[in-house]
Amino acid sequence: MSAAPARSDPLTSRNFWQRRVRDPIIAQLTQGITPEKIALTLAVGSAFALFPVIGTTTLLCFLVAIALRLNQPLVQLINQALWPAHLPAIFGCIRLGESLFGAPHVHFSIRYMREHLWTDPGLFFHQFGLSVLYAVVAWAVVAPFFITAVYYIALPITREITYLKHKAEGAGTKPTPPPTP
Repeated sequence: MSAAPARSDPLTSRNFWQRRVRDPIIAQLTQGITPEKIALTLAVGSAFALFPVIGTTTLLCFLVAIALRLNQPLVQLINQALWPAHLPAIFGCIRLGESLFGAPHVHFSIRYMREHLWTDPGLFFHQFGLSVLYAVVAWAVVAPFFITAVYYIALPITREITYLKHKAEGAGTKPTPPPTP
């Protein structure tokens, strides 16, 4: 028996990772979605991924994606991608909230917080409960500006990517080039 002839078909020349993992993920993330919706998903998803309460972002991102009919996998991907920035964002929101309320800065020590959370939860929440409130208020003040900035930064980029994608695919309908600012 002879081996099958090599094909020059681009689909068969792609490796396993591209065919079975990357391509389906990209197709799922961009399926039937406009550049405007992708930019909105990036903006809202990143803002809610940085909500200053640990352990709440997955549920918040899920709910906001449902409410705004955003691409759920993309929102969750953004949420997970931003976890390294989450802790610095929390501390930034706490400091901003303390400044907004004119409250004294609370000194944070991870060791101190961990010890008191389990030994005396009442004392822990008494000392750090207001810090959470300050952080949430600061996030609520900053989030609309953050969402707006990310949206208007991402929109021309997503339009250009969509235009280039259609151009490369040689789509039957000629896409209009993205507007220049």
